[in-house]
Amino acid sequence: MTKKNLQILIAEDDAVARETLAEAFSDKGYKVLEARDGEEAKSLAQTKKPDLLLTDWKMPKLDGMQLVEELSKELPIILMTAYGNVEYAVLAMEKGAFNFIEKPIDLVKLFALVDKALQHSLLQKENEELRDRLERTALSGIIGATPAIREVFAKIKQVAASDATVCILGESGTGKELVANAVQSLSARAQAPFIKLNCAAIPENLLESELFGHERGAFTGAEKQRIGKFEQADHGTLMLDEIAEMKPELQAKLLRVLQDGEFTRLGGTKTIKADVRIICATNADIEERIAKGLFRSDLYYRIGVFTINLPPLRERKDDIELLAKYFLDQISNSLGREFKGFSKEALQAMRNYSWPGNVRQLRNAVEYATITTGDKEEVTLAALPKEISQLSGASAKEEKETAPAPLSLKEMEKQAIVAALRRSGGKKDVAAKELGIGLKTIYRKIEEYDIK
Repeated sequence: MTKKNLQILIAEDDAVARETLAEAFSDKGYKVLEARDGEEAKSLAQTKKPDLLLTDWKMPKLDGMQLVEELSKELPIILMTAYGNVEYAVLAMEKGAFNFIEKPIDLVKLFALVDKALQHSLLQKENEELRDRLERTALSGIIGATPAIREVFAKIKQVAASDATVCILGESGTGKELVANAVQSLSARAQAPFIKLNCAAIPENLLESELFGHERGAFTGAEKQRIGKFEQADHGTLMLDEIAEMKPELQAKLLRVLQDGEFTRLGGTKTIKADVRIICATNADIEERIAKGLFRSDLYYRIGVFTINLPPLRERKDDIELLAKYFLDQISNSLGREFKGFSKEALQAMRNYSWPGNVRQLRNAVEYATITTGDKEEVTLAALPKEISQLSGASAKEEKETAPAPLSLKEMEKQAIVAALRRSGGKKDVAAKELGIGLKTIYRKIEEYDIK
């Protein structure tokens, strides 16, 4: 905050006192406006838009308390009075004054008070600007302003108006569930059931029952009838997350249901019809799985009527600051604390980082930083997780210059899993939850990447 760009309005009917204060603030580098009474102060505040009002309590025409009542929503106000008491101070704060100082004025104390008021005002303005910007750059909780994410917004609006099956493709942590939520909330089925099922989180022998339900006695342990997700979602929407993890045998049954709109519960004979809109999501390379015989091509053609590809965070660098400030605001509100924002070094480090865990990892990093920041108002570089803070300045440049080639998607996925396991102390269920994948998936990835 540069003082030469800040303007202080001093309202004081005592000319000597007013000129003394004006000179003191000018010496400190502030621009100064002077008012001889409350009416002149009000006029200057409304026309010149100063950054702060320092006003005497007892003045002709309008007194300090009246100025607080009329102007405190527009700028921070500090009251000066020779008649100071606790009751009046409380009343002034309730009316909207930032603070209160007694005469004779202690300049050191006053400068500190003014600096604090201006910092608070600046933070409020930044938060208001951020909220305004978010209103222009958000869709159902998805934040971004880059062309890549704006294209996602456009696709969501296009497909939401139809009943087409949607397939959302993207790496872990890119926000596939948020996109599904957006499609459903903007559709004609917004008030109908929205049922979600993570195909990787359900044991293979129970997934069919989860989808279609079962009759009592259908298998060992089936002591009563169970309604499946398709029936629960009737006239609504069913999201099948991590659909690529489904075994081919069950894929065939799912394909028939999608084609015919009917099914039978396990162990049952009654044909059940369900009017369900399907939204699928996966972080896997489906074409690679088709080539390996792990996913049916005909099912892919059926679920891929309308595909939305989510860009990884490393491809939308200009959204990182917006997202980080959004998460900081969210977390600050939940903690009941205020943060000034991020230092330039912290923002640059976040921009330099490759974010293998994408937006989810960014939110976790911001939350981590709010914990390590302690009572400081600004989130600094040192407050960020080490894998991010160490990649800044010269080290980032050096890595860029010496790296033989960009990391492959598989290598970035491996790094994200390793980092999540480290943060969770090796607890696979916690790491899987952070990464947004099923426990079965993380075990398979650990084995696939030979993670020790």
